[in-house]
Amino acid sequence: MSKKLSVLMLTMVLLLTVALVGCSKKDELKEAITKGTANVTKLSSYELKSQFKIKDLSISSNSLPAIQNAFITDTLKDADITLDGVYQKEPLQSEMTLGIHLKGNYSTPYTIPMVVTKDKLYVKLPDLPSYRIPKKAIGKFLEIDPKQLAEQSGSKFNPEIMDPTQVQKLVSEVVSALLSEYDQATYFFDINPKDAKLPQGVEAKQVVQFKITNDNLKQAAGVFITKALPKAIDVISKDEYANMFQVNKEKLAEAKKKLQSNTSEVSKKFNNLTVKQFDINTALDKNDYPMYQDLNANVEWNDPTSKDNVKLFVTGYMQYSKINEKATFKLSIPTRDQILTIEQLKNMKTVAP
Repeated sequence: MSKKLSVLMLTMVLLLTVALVGCSKKDELKEAITKGTANVTKLSSYELKSQFKIKDLSISSNSLPAIQNAFITDTLKDADITLDGVYQKEPLQSEMTLGIHLKGNYSTPYTIPMVVTKDKLYVKLPDLPSYRIPKKAIGKFLEIDPKQLAEQSGSKFNPEIMDPTQVQKLVSEVVSALLSEYDQATYFFDINPKDAKLPQGVEAKQVVQFKITNDNLKQAAGVFITKALPKAIDVISKDEYANMFQVNKEKLAEAKKKLQSNTSEVSKKFNNLTVKQFDINTALDKNDYPMYQDLNANVEWNDPTSKDNVKLFVTGYMQYSKINEKATFKLSIPTRDQILTIEQLKNMKTVAP
C-alpha cells in the first residue's frame, strides 16, 4: 500500500512541477513560461506565504491493519502545512517559519522557525514530546554547518546550495525541459483575472490555468514518462547541478535507462488513477513574475488486484509579495547564547533524564 500511495503522491508532485508557470500575454505561451520561471531567479528580495491543506483523505488497504488505516486518516485529514518566509539576495539571508497543524484526535500544532545565511542553517527547536528534546534545548537554535557535515561525510561542499536562487535556477531549467514536450492547447488556458478569485492585493496581468482531467491523463502520463522526465533527468545530470547537490550521475543515467526500458509498465500505474480535479492557477503581474499560485487536486487511486483504495483532496496556494523591496526580517540571525551545536545537543541528550 505504501508503494501505491507513494506513486500517487509522486504523480501529484510531478504534475505540480510541470505546472509551475509564468506567462505573458504578448509572448507565445511556452516562451513566456520559460521566461516567467527564469524571472524568479532575478528577484533581489521577496516575502512568501504558502499553505497546503488536506481537505479530504480516506485509505482502505488490505495490507495495513484497519486501526493503522484509521490512525493515518484521522491524523492527516484536515491537516495543513504553512510556510512563510522572507528572502534577501545581498547579503544572502532568508528566514522561514514552517507550521504543521494536525487535526482529529491527534490535534497538535508545530511551529518551526528557520534562518539561513550564506554558510549556516539555524533551526529553532520546538517542543516535540515524541522526540524527547531536552527542556534546556527547547527554544534554542540548532546550528547546522553544511560544510562541516560534508567534510565529515567525505563529500565536497558547494556553497551555492545555500542560495535559493541557484535552486530556483535548477527548477527553471527542469520546468522548461518538462513543458517543452506538452501541447499548450491541451493543458493550458487563459483565465480572466476577474474570475480567478485572487486574494486581495494580487493585481494580475494574466492568469494561466494548467489542467489535467481523466480525458487527458493517459496522454499526459505518456508524455511525461517517455519524453519529459528523461529530459528533466538530463538537466539534473549537468555538472553544475550534480556537483551542487552531490548527485551520482551514474545512478541518474541508470534510472533514465531503466525508465526508458520499462515505459509500458510505468504507464500502467496511471491506469489505477482517477482525476476528479487537478488544476493550478498562476497569476502573473506586469513584470511577468508568478506572484500567486493555487492548487486543487482531487484524485483517487484504486488497485483492482489488491483492492486498495486511496482518496485524496488537497488544496494549496503560494503567494509572493514585496518583490524587490527592502527585506524586513521577523527573525534575526541567532546570537551565540541562542545557539546550540549538534554536538552540544547530543551531549544534552546523553545527560537528559
